[in-house]
Amino acid sequence: MDGFVPTMARLEDLKLTHRLFVEAYPFRTSDWAPGARLEKPLSQSKLALISSAGLHLPDQPPFDLEIRGGDVSFRELPGTLDVRDLRISQRSSDFDQTGAREDSNLVFPLDRFRELAERGGIAELNHRHFSFMGSITAPGKLLSDSAPRVAEMLCEDRVEAVFLAPA
Repeated sequence: MDGFVPTMARLEDLKLTHRLFVEAYPFRTSDWAPGARLEKPLSQSKLALISSAGLHLPDQPPFDLEIRGGDVSFRELPGTLDVRDLRISQRSSDFDQTGAREDSNLVFPLDRFRELAERGGIAELNHRHFSFMGSITAPGKLLSDSAPRVAEMLCEDRVEAVFLAPA
């Protein structure tokens, strides 16, 4: 990778329709203070994964792409799943699914975290993980209902850290 220089996407790089949407969108601000602090090393912590790629298993309903503002539901994904079985239901036309369809670890790096656990980089992986659909433009119910429900389940499981894989 000699000569590789990572660059940040710029607003002017977007298609006109997407740029107009972003420029007009009424983004919310959130106060994350005081924020969560991991009180011990990752090598001693239980971890779960959360993806916003709209992932689901074949026997689970896909995310509803027709809901105005976005489908704020979530899918519980068992820790024993084979990432090759994952399906994507994502409404964003900006989400190029090509790579994720070839290797789901790009949007849900479960295999990589299994390897990390084997090497002692984390203590253990949770028995369940979660997926949301990205591109939610009306996040009210996500913030007031879905996300707190998932957080409650993670607390019940005694998860100490979460890795968010945004899509």
